[in-house]
Amino acid sequence: MDVNRASSDCETVLTEITTAIISDREFIETILTGIIGRGHVLLEDVPGTGKTLTARSVATALDLSFSRIQFTPDLLPADITGTHIFNKQDQTFDFNEGPIFANIVLADEINRAPPKTQAALLEAMEEGQVSVGGETHQLPQPFFVIATQNPVEQEGTFPLPEAQIDRFLVKTSIGYPDESGEIEMIHRRRDRMNRSPSVEPVIDAERITELRQVPETVHIDDDLIEYIVALARETRADDRVELGISPRGTQRLFEATRAHATLRGRDYTVPDDVKRVSQPVLAHRLVLTPDATVSNITKDHIIDSVLESIQVPILE
Repeated sequence: MDVNRASSDCETVLTEITTAIISDREFIETILTGIIGRGHVLLEDVPGTGKTLTARSVATALDLSFSRIQFTPDLLPADITGTHIFNKQDQTFDFNEGPIFANIVLADEINRAPPKTQAALLEAMEEGQVSVGGETHQLPQPFFVIATQNPVEQEGTFPLPEAQIDRFLVKTSIGYPDESGEIEMIHRRRDRMNRSPSVEPVIDAERITELRQVPETVHIDDDLIEYIVALARETRADDRVELGISPRGTQRLFEATRAHATLRGRDYTVPDDVKRVSQPVLAHRLVLTPDATVSNITKDHIIDSVLESIQVPILE
């Protein structure tokens, strides 16, 4: 698959998803950037904005196996990964797969489960496998997680550990629709016999696998690589930041940059690709100092200031 074909497929998926989701184009593009960049997506917003509907719509449009895990305070790691069940007939223990064994896993309200349960996703997200009872089980391919969470200020939430946050390629939010969008939402659902907007499959697993390989063919200039590294290192030098971008985060910015160029139908990257993905790729990885938090300095503000302070390379 070439870049033009990949861009066309992404446009088809985007168009189909917008038949169900009232949002701006940039929101859906960020999700697709995460998917074709071989990463995972974290959606954060207040309840009722359409996070779960978005995840379901993406799964349907891509025609992949889908599993939804509702994270709750009493959810156990085995409820996610699966467990061994004793077989009386054979006198053996058989592995019973958990809901994580699907192409797309919706981790719904992930921050309502305690850290131990959240951590059950770490191996799956990083290596595409789970280990249970000393045995390793490969997950279906392609595999990616779309997790939703409510803002950490809400009651009954557990902040995601830094190691967990770092596994998400992008983090984004849908936000409230504007007035016309909210009116359109009501019009779409006025039929009480068909309350959920319908999305049709427009691509299959084989095409998705090919699509996720295309960014590997996208050229990125050495000067742009140095620019990406400089952005990451600048976050570590900022005195408002307690924990800056990790080397994994630097790599993820590189991967997302090439994925964004693919969405745009280009086999080469430009500085605007880096700028476009910097917020969703980098902001959630930062840990601010207590003073910065008290001063209401946001992570987005830190990324904006870093982008302003590093000189943009001029590519020939």
